[in-house]
Amino acid sequence: MIWHSDKSRSLETFYSTLLFRCSNSSILITNRLHSLLKILRGKQNVFQELMAQLRAADFDGNVTLADGRGVPQNDSEAVRWFRLAADQGYAPAQHNLGVMYRRGDGVPENDAEAVRWYRLAAEQGLANAQHNLGYMYANGDGVPEDDVEAVRWYRLAAEQGLAEAQSNLGVMYDVGEGVPENDVRAYVWFSVAAAHGRNWACGDNYQWN
Repeated sequence: MIWHSDKSRSLETFYSTLLFRCSNSSILITNRLHSLLKILRGKQNVFQELMAQLRAADFDGNVTLADGRGVPQNDSEAVRWFRLAADQGYAPAQHNLGVMYRRGDGVPENDAEAVRWYRLAAEQGLANAQHNLGYMYANGDGVPEDDVEAVRWYRLAAEQGLAEAQSNLGVMYDVGEGVPENDVRAYVWFSVAAAHGRNWACGDNYQWN
C-alpha cells in the first residue's frame, strides 16, 4: 500500500502540527513525533511503518483528535484521518470510522455506514469490530436483525479474548437467541468474561492497535 506524495505531505503537516502543540508533553510523545516525521520525510511508502510506529509507542492513546488527549478534540479532523487510513485497509481505522458513524461524531449518524466499516475491519479479524458488528445484528441497527449472525460475530471476538463479546455470547446462550438456550454454556462464557474484567459499558469504543 503506497501513499502518494500529496498524502505524505499532508501527513507531514499533520504531525508537524501535533509536534508544535505537544512541545511541552512527555518525552515519549515528542520523540515519537520526531520519529514519525523522519519516516514521512524520507519515504513515499510510509503507511505500514507509520502504523507500526504508532502501535509500538501507544502514540494514539496519548495524542488523538478523536478524544482530545494532547490536542483539542476535533471530530471532523479525526474522521478525515481515520478515513485516510481506513481507505488503505487499516482495520483499526476502519473500526474507528464505524464508531464515528455510529455515534454521529464528525459525520451524520448513520448505522448502515457504521456496519459497513465494522464489517471491513471484522473481516480482517479485529475483535472490537467483530463484537460491534455482532451488536448491530443483535439489535437490528443498520442491518436486519439476525441473531444467528450476531452469535457468529460475538463468537469470533469472544474466541480472541474480548470480554464484552464473551459476555454478550453468554447472554445469547442464556436467553436462547441465535443459539439453543444452554445455561451451562451461558455460565461458562459469563465466567470467562468476568475473569477478563468485563466492562459493562457499551462496546462502541475506539480501537488503537
